[in-house]
Amino acid sequence: MSDLYVKVCGITDVEQLEWAIDLGYDAVGLMRAPKSQRLVNVETACRLAEHAAGRIETFAVGLTLDQVEPVRDAVDTVQLYEYADVASLALASDTPPHSTKGLDYWFYDASHGTGTFTEIPDWVRDVDARFVLAGGLNPDNVTEVVTRYQPDGVDVSSGVESSAGVKDYALMKAFIDAVRAV
Repeated sequence: MSDLYVKVCGITDVEQLEWAIDLGYDAVGLMRAPKSQRLVNVETACRLAEHAAGRIETFAVGLTLDQVEPVRDAVDTVQLYEYADVASLALASDTPPHSTKGLDYWFYDASHGTGTFTEIPDWVRDVDARFVLAGGLNPDNVTEVVTRYQPDGVDVSSGVESSAGVKDYALMKAFIDAVRAV
């Protein structure tokens, strides 16, 4: 399972973006949800997406389409917590999607962006979509979660932060090392 897709969400500056690229992450998330402590403004999101172009996949992450709309053309994928009829959609939820038609990814996230780990239901394996586990993952629990649920990918944010909203290189490295060792 060494080809597991690994995304780090909540990137806020070029240094963190470079860490993700250097460490071998597959994607980064740029937060557009207004209440997130990792929120990046339109200018910063576009600048980060431009810096990442051709080197790592970029996601604009929001609860609704209107939150990501201003940066939608700058990123590769739009990740929302509600369905929208858009190209390159990643739907995040804690319930099975009504339909997986048109989804590039389905993120199981019971934490709704809080970073709190909750037990993952067995039915996640039955969803017919490229499925990524998110919510409360960290270097200490990701191996067990990947082994048990065999997702197509994992997504981390607060689990690789030294303080709220601040990514830590050593934790980012520990996380991806744990994933790649599975």
